[in-house]
Amino acid sequence: MTTTSSSSSKEQQTSGESASAAGDTSSALVTQQGRTSIADSVVAKIAGIATRDVAGVYALGGGSARAVGAIRERIPGSRTNHSQGVAVEVGERQAAIDVQLVAEFGVAIVDLAAGIRRNVISSIERMTGLEVTEVNVAVQDVHVPTDDDADDTDADDQQQSARVQ
Repeated sequence: MTTTSSSSSKEQQTSGESASAAGDTSSALVTQQGRTSIADSVVAKIAGIATRDVAGVYALGGGSARAVGAIRERIPGSRTNHSQGVAVEVGERQAAIDVQLVAEFGVAIVDLAAGIRRNVISSIERMTGLEVTEVNVAVQDVHVPTDDDADDTDADDQQQSARVQ
C-alpha cells in the first residue's frame, strides 16, 4: 500500500507542476497581451557571436563546416555565417545550445568552456529573455599557429610560380 500512496502522491505532484507551468505567465515572452517567439536561427547567431568573443576560440564548427565556411567567404558579396558550429533547441521559455569549436593551442580548455558558457548564457538570456538550460561545448581540434604559416608559404609559392614575368 505504501507504493500506491507514494505513486499517487507523485501523480498529484506531477499534475500540480503541470498545472502551475501551464498557468504560469511570469515569462517576459508569454504575457496576457500576447506571445513572443524567437527563431532558432536568432538564438544560434547570438550564441555563435558570443562564443567567438571569448579569447582562445580559434574557429567554430567541425572540419566540414569550416571547409564550407571557407568556400562561402571567398564568394564575393557573401556574409559570414555566425551560427556555424552552433546547434540550438528553442522552446517557449527555454533554450539549449551545443557548440563545436577549434581551440587555440595553449588555452586551458576547461577554462575556455566555462568562459563560453558564461558568455553564451548571459548574452542569450539578456537579449531574448529565454532561460538557457545547458550549453554543451565540444572541442573538435586545437589550432597550432605554425600550421597557418606552412599553408601560407605553400600558397605564396604557387602564386609566384604562376605569375608571368
